[in-house]
Amino acid sequence: MPLSEALEEISISRATWYRWRNRGYGPEARRTPSGRICVRRSVLDAFKDELEAA
Repeated sequence: MPLSEALEEISISRATWYRWRNRGYGPEARRTPSGRICVRRSVLDAFKDELEAA
């Protein structure tokens, strides 16, 4: 799923995601061959479960 949709689902801004990524936190994302940043649904769901447990 596109990064923008993933960020909307977990209610954080793109700036927050970059800050988290620099600190080693947040859902893992990958860049597609076309240059888009995407997050796998399974990774996002696991991250959301982690947030709820905390």
